[in-house]
Amino acid sequence: MGSPKAARSKASQLGGIWRRRVGAPFAALLVAAVLVLVLFTGRFPQGPDASSRFTPVHVDDSTPRTVRDRPVSSTDQDLETSDSSKQEGGTSDSSKQEEEGSDQKIELDESSMEAMEEQKQPPGDTPETKPASQGTTPANSDLDGEGGMATTTAPDQEERNAGGSGSAPYTKCTPPPNSTVCDLSNSRFDICELCGDARTIGQSSTVMYVPHTETSDGEEWSIRAQSRKNLPWVKKVTIKSLNTSQPAPKCTSKHAMPAIVFALGGLTANVWHDFSDVLVPLFLTARQFDRDVQLLVTNNQPWFSKKYMTILSKLTRHDIIDFDSDDQVRCYPHVIVGLRSHGDLGIYPNLSPQNYTMMDFRLFVREAYGLPAAKVAIPYKADRDDPDKKPRIMLIDRGKTRRFINAPYIVQGLEWFGFEVVKVDPKMDSSLDEFARLVDSCDAIMGAHGAGLTNMVFLRSGGVVVHIVPYGIEFMADGFYGKPARDMGLGHVRYSISPEESTLLEKYGWNHTVIKDPKAIRSSGWDKVGEVYMSKQDIVLNMTRFGPVLLKAIDFIM
Repeated sequence: MGSPKAARSKASQLGGIWRRRVGAPFAALLVAAVLVLVLFTGRFPQGPDASSRFTPVHVDDSTPRTVRDRPVSSTDQDLETSDSSKQEGGTSDSSKQEEEGSDQKIELDESSMEAMEEQKQPPGDTPETKPASQGTTPANSDLDGEGGMATTTAPDQEERNAGGSGSAPYTKCTPPPNSTVCDLSNSRFDICELCGDARTIGQSSTVMYVPHTETSDGEEWSIRAQSRKNLPWVKKVTIKSLNTSQPAPKCTSKHAMPAIVFALGGLTANVWHDFSDVLVPLFLTARQFDRDVQLLVTNNQPWFSKKYMTILSKLTRHDIIDFDSDDQVRCYPHVIVGLRSHGDLGIYPNLSPQNYTMMDFRLFVREAYGLPAAKVAIPYKADRDDPDKKPRIMLIDRGKTRRFINAPYIVQGLEWFGFEVVKVDPKMDSSLDEFARLVDSCDAIMGAHGAGLTNMVFLRSGGVVVHIVPYGIEFMADGFYGKPARDMGLGHVRYSISPEESTLLEKYGWNHTVIKDPKAIRSSGWDKVGEVYMSKQDIVLNMTRFGPVLLKAIDFIM
């Protein structure tokens, strides 16, 4: 019979001969078929989708550019990139409140209230940001530590393949049976979807809909085109459905792709809100178009586009239009005004026609930043052959509030438990691309409750979020970071500090309501919670008390 090696060699030779004899005629036949198809393509009607009513725009499949302060030609040629620079200073939008809302009293939830406290830093100075690509169903992995006790549930669901989200493709929208195009019923956001003939007029912040029916009655809506419609300073866009007697404005620029009109501002300039209020809702709204969609931004913040261009260019291959400066009447076959949102830093698959998940979002962002594919293990497991390999943890030490007073001691303790520690300063001058790669190199991320933990979107599947919860704000911990972490397929360790680990004890003493009854402070309103527990508190972490919880994180990594 001969050796197995000789048999395999003979089989390989026979396979090569067979492929050459059969493959050549087959290839010739295939080439002939392609030539026939090319010759006859275009000789037949191409259907309504090929109508010349909307002239296709010639755009390179390259990084989109923010376009502002100059006209757009009717031939829709590529536009020059604006030289918009990153915004300097504190809140990005407080000076842009609309007159109609400036005197309104609003009640802020915990996320809004935290943003007000953290937003005071210049948006460009913090590396606390990053997203990921698309992939799987949410997995449960929450390790809750209260006073050193912890429980663990590991993820048990397979990720989708890294090449795509596995969700339903976009299908062309059809005009509604009537002229009602806006849905104002959601408590978080308003949204208008115009299918058929939609015309944007940026300088008047207006989108006009030309109904397909001859008996349409004109209607008008004015919505805040972001995911937090209750913030009075988010800029409004007016949507008008014309009646049969109203003339439609003449198109000066025709497009074949859909468009999304949305607002920046709001509570952005706080990383958590950048993601929760804009980037995740924009993913929900735009991802279905597979980059063939144009973004028109009202209340444009140049720093935002610059900071997150890596993500934005993964959502569109077309120029990004500064809506407020645009003097064109742009005509599209499909326009969405506003952004869909499911919850704080959350996506609920049952509410998404494409069945998107937060896992999809994390993997999408990772793909945008060129990080390893979904199936690549966390660094510690990927390098198991190295006997000296240690699990790597990033320690985020906040710059102003909720700081780790004993940070050197914490680093020493983490090293004693066997970690390699990467300590980062929130004010560190680092690009998101660089910071995303740094987070990706870690197995876990640790920090006090705050925007820095949003960087968990850059962790690999199976990474762990070690969430230190300051005294008095336990009620908001899971909604902000626990559930999002689990939905992204990450482990989550929550450790609630004791009064002895809070600087509030020294300020107020054991008998003060701040220490004795945090619920009473909470009942006074969000402003009081923010003033006391978010702004005036720092942390002295007790590594002995914290140790058992940290061991659970180590077990998860191992």
